[in-house]
Amino acid sequence: MAGILDKQMLYLDRMIWTTASGYKVSGYDIKDDNLEFLASVYASTRAEELTVVTHWNQEEKDAFLRHQFEAQHKYYHEQFPACRFLVLQDDQNNKLGRLYIDERVDEIRIVDITLLPQFRGKGIGSTIMKSIIEHADSIRKHVRIHVEKNNRALSLYQRLGFTAIEDKGVYLLMEHSCQI
Repeated sequence: MAGILDKQMLYLDRMIWTTASGYKVSGYDIKDDNLEFLASVYASTRAEELTVVTHWNQEEKDAFLRHQFEAQHKYYHEQFPACRFLVLQDDQNNKLGRLYIDERVDEIRIVDITLLPQFRGKGIGSTIMKSIIEHADSIRKHVRIHVEKNNRALSLYQRLGFTAIEDKGVYLLMEHSCQI
């Protein structure tokens, strides 16, 4: 079964996403030398909440973020063994963020999509999400993603037609139902 899913995920190898403003983005499979970059992407998602932690110095915050990234990285690889773990980059080879996507028999699960702060709000995430939805519709699968209730991306997912199908406390499991 894994071989079938691997072949279905090959569309990501040829994918170049172009935003409405003409910005071109592609992805490549992560390598060990991407771990520092991926740790910085992770840290960018936690920066705001750590501003209220005043009893830690920056070195302690960095150590905490590194530990949390390593735990998340390990967890994702253990829980999603067939997942594609991609670094997102533009056509000038600037690294923009990450996309972790797991195509299953009955769904496409977006495990994680995160852009560095300077690349958010430029249509990159929505362009990628629309492309994934389009692909999922073409193969008659739903798209699902977990999102924290206080995550700004929640409104993007709702605009794209995702609805909450399960409340998991801090997280919502959201689904974009197949449209074909």
